[in-house]
Amino acid sequence: MNQHQQLIELSKKMIDYSESALRRYEFSKQEGTRGDFHTEVKPFADEVKETAILWKEAATNWVIEHKPKNLHSNQIETAADYIEVISVQAFFPETSRKRFLDQIQSVEFILHSLILAVEKVTKIK
Repeated sequence: MNQHQQLIELSKKMIDYSESALRRYEFSKQEGTRGDFHTEVKPFADEVKETAILWKEAATNWVIEHKPKNLHSNQIETAADYIEVISVQAFFPETSRKRFLDQIQSVEFILHSLILAVEKVTKIK
């Protein structure tokens, strides 16, 4: 798998995590119950963090190399940070809905923007 395809796959995986976190958050809010730390929160958060680290490195390198017009390395850093926070906050019903949804929206916007930018570059070449 080439660098571009790997970055797209990692980005899609991050989107899946974001969507899973949103579903889990909605469940926590609706039921009013917290997730069990050792069986739910930590395994999910660890898995997300592992992928976020790989994604952040690949995405940052790609942005530095290709210099897309509307994406910058600080946005990559922010998205990676937010997804890690989201992966934990999703399990707690007391998490602010507005803040949680704003962070999800921000992460997904950056991920989708990156995928489009990578696809655009690969079609040009």
